[in-house]
Amino acid sequence: MGLPALLLAGLVGQAQAITYSADIENSRWFDTGSIFECSLTHQIPGYGSAVFYQRAGESLSFYLDPVHNNMRPGRAALVIEAPQWRGGQAVMDLGYVEVQDQAKPVTLSRSHSENMLAGLGEGMAPTFTRKARYSDTPVRVRLSNVNFRERYQQFRQCTQSLLPVNFDQVKRTRVLFDVDQYELKPEYKEELDKVALYIKADERVQAIYVDGHTDPQGRRIYNRRLSRERAQAVTEYLASQGVPEERISTRYHGERYPVAREGATYEDDRRATVRLERTDDQGRTRADAGAVIID
Repeated sequence: MGLPALLLAGLVGQAQAITYSADIENSRWFDTGSIFECSLTHQIPGYGSAVFYQRAGESLSFYLDPVHNNMRPGRAALVIEAPQWRGGQAVMDLGYVEVQDQAKPVTLSRSHSENMLAGLGEGMAPTFTRKARYSDTPVRVRLSNVNFRERYQQFRQCTQSLLPVNFDQVKRTRVLFDVDQYELKPEYKEELDKVALYIKADERVQAIYVDGHTDPQGRRIYNRRLSRERAQAVTEYLASQGVPEERISTRYHGERYPVAREGATYEDDRRATVRLERTDDQGRTRADAGAVIID
């Protein structure tokens, strides 16, 4: 038995613990998902929800979403233990996790999340233990494995169907070019493939802006033509990958807008940028505030 497990036993021994857990009759799991995100939610009576979540292009995570968090900020012990009706099994010690004073007081990364899912699949109960916010009474938040497996399979199928990227990862994409060149390099074609895949999958993307740029070397007329060729090369490639060209606004600026970032070089200026705008669930346009052409 590891240190957190010993601490848990000590805390529970000091005072009668407040335990939040679903019993066999009211243990419920719900899965929801799309190609953009998947979630597996467990309702914990009297406490709130425990949620496993994975967004396209990101790793699995977990968080507690209480109606009111009764756990004191600090370190909570996390163990995977047998449910009460299966006593006698060894406790798996996952160490300490942070309890934050925020809406989602506990958020965990992939490693802990996967271990918790594995424990639930084996009929065990992940349990968080921390002192109460205003007393030394232990507070225990336990996930029940009852009715878990069927919903878990649905959740796994959902995560396997996620897109490889999400909107935040593709909403602004930069393509760099060699001196006096406008041919696309293979690595940037791969990035544009992801942009095109996302655009075709998300009907909320309403506008695509492609802007071509050059460094300040060379004559202005030449730079303007080169920036147009760079922007057009990106537009044509997106169109070749199935993006409707009529939805793309292609613009070119020569050397007029160097990269506004400390330490930027001429290499950073030899670029084209792709920016996406989409509507949110309320029909409002979501876009980066500020200029279209500043990196």
